[in-house]
Amino acid sequence: MKEEETEDIDEGENTNRSLHELDLELQDHMDWWPDLSDLDRLNILGANREDRARLLASKDSKSVESIIKEISRRLDLTFVDDFELSSNPTKILPLRLIHSYSCLPIDAMEQSVQKPKVLCVDDEEGILKGFQLQLRNDFEVHVASSGDEGIEVFKKVGGFSIILSDMRMPGMSGSSMITEIRKIDPKIVCVLITGHSDFEIAKDAINSGQVFKILTKPCPTEELVEVLQQGIQQSESVGKSNLSLNSKGNKVHLLTLWPPTPRMSRWVYAVSGKKPIWYLGLPEKVTRAITENFGIGAESLDDSDLDQDGEEDQQDDLEDQNAAIIRFVNEVIMKAIVDRATDIHFEPHKETLQIRYRIDGQLVPVRVPDNLRSFQDAIISRIKIMGGINISEKRRPQGGRINFSHGQSDLDIRVSTLPTLYGESISLRLLNEKSQPLSMQELGLLGKDEKNIVNILEKPHGIVLVTGPTGSGKSTSLTAFIRRIHKPERRIMTVEDPVEYEVAGINQTQVNSEIGFTFASALREILRQDPDVIMVGEIRDRETADIAIRASLTGHLVLSTLHTNDAPGAITRLIDMEIEPFLIASSVEMVIAQRLVRRLCSKCAMPAQMQKSDLQASLALLGVDIDECKFGDSVLEAVGCPSCQNLGYRGRVGIFELMKMSDSIHSLVIKSASAPDIREIALEEGMSTLQETGWAQIKRGLTTFEEVIRYADGMMDEDEVSVESSKVDQTLPPVTELQ
Repeated sequence: MKEEETEDIDEGENTNRSLHELDLELQDHMDWWPDLSDLDRLNILGANREDRARLLASKDSKSVESIIKEISRRLDLTFVDDFELSSNPTKILPLRLIHSYSCLPIDAMEQSVQKPKVLCVDDEEGILKGFQLQLRNDFEVHVASSGDEGIEVFKKVGGFSIILSDMRMPGMSGSSMITEIRKIDPKIVCVLITGHSDFEIAKDAINSGQVFKILTKPCPTEELVEVLQQGIQQSESVGKSNLSLNSKGNKVHLLTLWPPTPRMSRWVYAVSGKKPIWYLGLPEKVTRAITENFGIGAESLDDSDLDQDGEEDQQDDLEDQNAAIIRFVNEVIMKAIVDRATDIHFEPHKETLQIRYRIDGQLVPVRVPDNLRSFQDAIISRIKIMGGINISEKRRPQGGRINFSHGQSDLDIRVSTLPTLYGESISLRLLNEKSQPLSMQELGLLGKDEKNIVNILEKPHGIVLVTGPTGSGKSTSLTAFIRRIHKPERRIMTVEDPVEYEVAGINQTQVNSEIGFTFASALREILRQDPDVIMVGEIRDRETADIAIRASLTGHLVLSTLHTNDAPGAITRLIDMEIEPFLIASSVEMVIAQRLVRRLCSKCAMPAQMQKSDLQASLALLGVDIDECKFGDSVLEAVGCPSCQNLGYRGRVGIFELMKMSDSIHSLVIKSASAPDIREIALEEGMSTLQETGWAQIKRGLTTFEEVIRYADGMMDEDEVSVESSKVDQTLPPVTELQ
């Protein structure tokens, strides 16, 4: 197909379509959903096809799945939940058409022929039973004993091919009922059955076009079945409900996420030479199948060609390619937002440009078009332009920022470039400016631990340190802490890099190393602002540590973070920074070590079928008492479903280690004792460990043994071999926030 022709096939996706086009759609479509205002229809039809069912569901306060099933019933379209993609789908339909119409060529659905539905309405119970006996072999029969009940059944069941009604009934007559039903479905076929005395009256109904045929009582079975079948065959929806779904040859089976239009069918026939047989599926599954099989942004790059011939079209080709690259980069970022990714990595290799998302702390490869490598330079340049980075400099690392808006999300994206063997690697850190900070209850703290933390936070002075590797949720926890203690009589100030969460009523400052505004300099200025509570994003050097400790000794409560593996390691880290041990002992009130483990998906998690020996071995790895086997029935395992991208996990939850400073620990600190010695005393005094809180989260059905062992088992090994606890654990993947 020529490019000039394909540019006009974008049905429903171009937000700049004229109101006239939308008005035509409003008149021609969605008449099967009459309970909408014209404005609501206009808004729905003006949205992307994949968003329409969601918008309609929000109007009716229903789930998207129930809306799609209801649409399929009303239009006699077959609803498909599981499907197989046809082999070589792009040979059946061009990729641009697949994306424009959000439809997929699928294998023919091997299903039995469905009987057409008939609604029989009569006020005599004996006649209704007779209809059921006469029609049960050829139709799916539903009955009602009055006009009002008939309307109710028609609305509730849906998908009727024909109505058979008595003329005279108490209350609402048959013709009146038909008039009301045709307001719901103007195309429904209706047959009246009446006595000889009513025949002349019934003729008025057939002359008005509301009734297909009139029958007289009693009506033989053969005649009744024949008339009903004729009515269905002559209706505009001929054959929809009883198509042979496994037909082949000159037909193509297409799964879409919104009812097809006549225009879609014409285009499919024009490019494939085959008549389309349409099925309706869930938007989430259809869009995921398109992305997984053809790659994200495949439509954007489909018609771009770097090797175009012909000089007169060279400028047009360049403009088209630039537009395609812009669309592609935007689609990658928008999909990352939908998938709840915190990072996007563009990684050039010899033959491919790999794209990966970090979701819940795990790197997940993204399916990309096969020809993406040829667009690598253009994609990298586009991202650098968006981030305000020098595109001509490719020899040294650079950094930048992108402000990106999508729907209700406003993102502050941090861009980092790094030269590699096959081109520049780019990492994007996504920070949602509108993301809501968590409360302490949402962090996953155990009841006793939360109570101990709150008791310390209520003190007027001292230092509370949160430790852990990069991305373990330290800043998220600190934000939850200051939200908990925020009161009108307390002045709270923060210095962060960057400000990840905006907290109402808190004075938040962001460092800027380019102008020399560091943690130390910011902290020094904050002390002149009369604060009661100070949150320091990170203690990175001796100067910052010294100012923070002295601030805590002069009547301020200081909250900050350190990069250490465990709670006792924070003490030795401060000593390594040449902070006097007696100052540490006098100022530090509590150290909290934490990790983030993936939270089980609530929609697909299932009880783990663990043998007792396996359960005991897992508990032993965590250093938990074997008697805890009695809670084995509460252990769940990850399965995977569409809601969690088949990962089995969705979101994260914290596991914590709390070390409260005591007289015994103070004495060890003053003596510059090692981290293992401090840990031994802390455990004797009841310090909760990562392993213990991890097991508690497993018992609560929030995570799995695999997750807890992955993060906490290393702590056991460290203690056994006395590894220096101040060394930062570089093996853990970076995770930016609790979700």
